[in-house]
Amino acid sequence: MPIQPALFETHEIRRVYDETTETWWFSVVDIIRVLTQQSDYQTARKYWNKLRERLSKEGSQSVTDCHRLKFPAADGKNYLTDAATAETLLRLVQSVPSPKAEPIKLWLAKVGHERMQEMADPGLSLNRARETWQKHGRSEKWIQQRMTGQETRNKLTDYWATHDIKQGQEFAILTNIIHQEWSGVSVKAHKEIKGLQDHNLRDHMSEAELIFTALAELSTRQIAETDDATGMAENEAAATEGGMIARQARQALEAKTGKPVVSADNFLPPGGASRIKNAKKAVVKK
Repeated sequence: MPIQPALFETHEIRRVYDETTETWWFSVVDIIRVLTQQSDYQTARKYWNKLRERLSKEGSQSVTDCHRLKFPAADGKNYLTDAATAETLLRLVQSVPSPKAEPIKLWLAKVGHERMQEMADPGLSLNRARETWQKHGRSEKWIQQRMTGQETRNKLTDYWATHDIKQGQEFAILTNIIHQEWSGVSVKAHKEIKGLQDHNLRDHMSEAELIFTALAELSTRQIAETDDATGMAENEAAATEGGMIARQARQALEAKTGKPVVSADNFLPPGGASRIKNAKKAVVKK
């Protein structure tokens, strides 16, 4: 899941976006830190631990709805911490007496409103993404390829959503089939090759990797549309065939250039995360 910090006044609120469920997850401790107006992170964490214990004893659903996700800390490393959706946080805010409660509620509502705007006008989401990639130093050529690939991806998931495929696990299964077929490695293995942890794989792909991913997903959708694939079994078959088409193209390019398409290259900052040992040797050709 891609990590995209947001600002509330002068406070950075860590959050990650789950693409499969299209949901923002926020660091609970960051919200508590704002509510309690604590400058020290550890003090805010202790406050949240006590509040969580009390709410658990009361049988609060809010605590149950929190998930443990990895967020980057001040030392540059990723640590598991409690995360919650905007809906859950709105319930938690009511348990913390604070003059910042109402501003936080309005801020969370604004975040949700931005997402609704993006659903109504996908161009807004793309513009925000472009700005983020530019800030991270991506080239215009890479950004264009990334955006084209995302449009191809959206058309495929739109097809799935209208042909008896459930968002979440079933989307993930089909995505992995396509990826495994074209690249020779699973999504998880590809991330390991690049030394990625809680990062969006596509945001760390090379231009070639983006192109072959798009080709595989475009082929999958057109095959599915031709066959009117409905349900998991038929769409799994389309995903396999679509991925195979891109695999054949990848193998042809590799045979001509002598260079593997799937690589360990990423856009992580120096020292931002440990690379997987001998990652380049782990690239699987199929």
